[in-house]
Amino acid sequence: MPIDQHADKKLQGVSLRSLPKVSLHDHLDGGVRPETIVELADEIGYELPESDAADLADWFAEQSDSGSLVDYIETFDVTLGVMQTADALRRVAREFVADLAADGVVYGEVRWAPEQHLSRGLSLQEAVDAVQEGIEEGEDEAEGRGHDIRVGQILSAMRQQGRSLEIAQLAVANRGRGVSGFDIAGPEDGFAPAQHRAAFDYLASEFFPVTVHAGEAAGLDSIRSALIDGRALRLGHGVRLASDLNVVSREGEEVMVQFGDLARWVRDREIPLELAPSSNLQTGAIEAWGTQWEDHPFDLLYQLGFSVTVNVDNRTQSRTSLTRELAALAETFEYDLDDLQAFQLNAAAGAFLSVEEREELIEIIAEGFGA
Repeated sequence: MPIDQHADKKLQGVSLRSLPKVSLHDHLDGGVRPETIVELADEIGYELPESDAADLADWFAEQSDSGSLVDYIETFDVTLGVMQTADALRRVAREFVADLAADGVVYGEVRWAPEQHLSRGLSLQEAVDAVQEGIEEGEDEAEGRGHDIRVGQILSAMRQQGRSLEIAQLAVANRGRGVSGFDIAGPEDGFAPAQHRAAFDYLASEFFPVTVHAGEAAGLDSIRSALIDGRALRLGHGVRLASDLNVVSREGEEVMVQFGDLARWVRDREIPLELAPSSNLQTGAIEAWGTQWEDHPFDLLYQLGFSVTVNVDNRTQSRTSLTRELAALAETFEYDLDDLQAFQLNAAAGAFLSVEEREELIEIIAEGFGA
């Protein structure tokens, strides 16, 4: 039976969908509605693997369950294929915000790679402008429905390409105009953050926030490079940091763990981990620990005091939502509302906002959870 990514779930009598949430790791081209893909494809004559929206949704989910990040990324050929005009980008961004709002998100950061949206003549700046227009339309529509939401753009450079400095400059040029951060994405293994040192040096000189995909398809060296070469303030996924933890002994619920230097550094400096459990299972990011929800090192990292956050990564590919991710974590690890609130507070503290805005966001979360 297909997963209903829009289903709600109650915990301690409270609707999880109604709770205020923060989404830090959410890809624009991974959150396009299947029905929108079908309509946009029809407009431009783009051939899809399935012409029916429901069948297309099933196709995305099935293709994404390969256990390979490379195969998982290939599904984006379809979404990117219909996101090559200003109108398409504007619509997708507007609907993206609407879907966040429906999921209870009050603050989100949407990441995407402008360099992948130029095949029909858009410039990089025109692409950024179109997405920003869609975001603002979505925010206004949500406000009209009584839901306040704020969404910022994170511009991603594709790590296998050579445009990272150009995209970094684009991000800085749009500071204060909707862009709040920079990222590198794409195939991680073989494309270390160190290869983009010029971009990261520039961003550091401009005091511009950076998050880096690291520790998803590659190991500790990738995470180390993200922190040293990338000066990352957050780690995109970062789940393989758990391999720097050595479980010495277990006695009942008591676990003795020996920290590696890298893991201790990340924990002690409260560097947020942008964990995405469903995606991590699909791409094989946690294969060293297992293939089931209960095998995910999320709980180990949480119990050891890491700044864990919960994310969807790609709503369409993983057929998920923040509500669903939180519900699954609560069921798997017997979390209560206090735990789920802690994850949102971690995300709020790591948001690419001013300290005053983060404090306001923390107050919204505390009030929404009834603290």
